[in-house]
Amino acid sequence: MQTPRVNLKGQTAIVTGGGRGIGRAVAKRFASAGANVVAAARTLDDLHDTRKMIEHDGGRVLVVPGDVSEVTGVERLVEETMSAFGRIDVLVNNAGTAPLAMIDEMEPNLFDKIIRTNIRTVYLCSRGVWPHMVEKGGGVIINTASVAAYDAFPGFAAYGAAKAFVVAYTKFLAKEGADVGIRVYGVSPGAVDTDMLRGAFPDFPSNMTLEPDDVAAMFETLLSPAYRHSSGQTVTVSRTL
Repeated sequence: MQTPRVNLKGQTAIVTGGGRGIGRAVAKRFASAGANVVAAARTLDDLHDTRKMIEHDGGRVLVVPGDVSEVTGVERLVEETMSAFGRIDVLVNNAGTAPLAMIDEMEPNLFDKIIRTNIRTVYLCSRGVWPHMVEKGGGVIINTASVAAYDAFPGFAAYGAAKAFVVAYTKFLAKEGADVGIRVYGVSPGAVDTDMLRGAFPDFPSNMTLEPDDVAAMFETLLSPAYRHSSGQTVTVSRTL
């Protein structure tokens, strides 16, 4: 049975990590539902590919290259979004990195990169859009977590712990947003057939993976009014045999 589509016409959604994988799938889904999409990522070529796909299907998209783990990168992203569309209704915090490294292989610079990309981006981007959502009476923030936050796997200690932070942070932001109309959710995907997964596990069985759009469908579903009383929850999307 197909998931019912959510009407996002007239709304503006920022998607970080929008150049590939889950982020690209979310951007495409939101655009096909009528949203003005702002896709952000570090790699301009990836963003150009995302834009071509969305525009080919008749969607509206703005791409903003930059580093959303830096204050200046987030400020630019928010400013360009407001200049282009005048509002921010949805933020998807999807920027992430998942290198596989055991503790004796985990150099401090790699640890810091994992924390910056998976944690600091969520804080900075949420902080950046918050006043604009408050001013317009509300909005929705969706954070990409991971089943690694609950299911420990050797070599994923820093990544899993970072995603556990995202799950907890989602709950606290939801509490802070309750009185100003901002809902906050998390999505914890299992194995998704992306470049990130294949970089760590090139031989991961395809019959145990999700397609990026399988996960993107959950992001869209959480924007439905039917989930308005579920703020603070993190939903798992995982394939089981």
